Amino acid sequence: MKFFTKVIAAIVLATAAVVPAQAQFKWGVKAGVAVNSLKFNKDVVSSDNRAGFTGGLMADFTVPVIGVGFDASVLYAARSVDFANDEGDVTTKRRSYIDVPINFKYKLGLPLVGKVVTPFLTTGPDFSFLLSKENVSDALHNKSFDFAWNIGAGVQIVNHVQIAASYGFGITKSASGHDSMYSGKNRCWTITAAYLF
Repeated sequence: MKFFTKVIAAIVLATAAVVPAQAQFKWGVKAGVAVNSLKFNKDVVSSDNRAGFTGGLMADFTVPVIGVGFDASVLYAARSVDFANDEGDVTTKRRSYIDVPINFKYKLGLPLVGKVVTPFLTTGPDFSFLLSKENVSDALHNKSFDFAWNIGAGVQIVNHVQIAASYGFGITKSASGHDSMYSGKNRCWTITAAYLF
């Protein structure tokens, strides 16, 4: 946990050192839907996609002219999973997280319409901290920390509204069994809308 805190602090300090004074800073609110599933490394269990809610605060930094910057968010994420074993028994479990995605962002300046519509690309790490106490099942236990890498795209409208979609590749185990025979990693599509002040 201390390692990831140091990584976040290093990213923020490095960005502050290179971003010129005229960089644009905005903050806002973000909300959306996340469709997630647990992808297991064994065929003995399976998980279907389920939709959940996400929402919270975000900050957006952009260097004018070149369109490079980053955004960071602190989001509450409610995720559900339909968990099925090889006998066909299905149970639904709900898990809640605090997500901290930090995305490097490139805004594509378009001639003539750039002040109205600006497409952008994003990529970066996502740090998730589990709030739920209940395990996925008696045999599968949730991990308290989850790390993923996001890639995405979106559009900024009239400099205040951002609509974006991203896909998160789970890197660390989100749930694992007693005997380590199987483990699951989060995979997540997220569609959000944000308003920047």
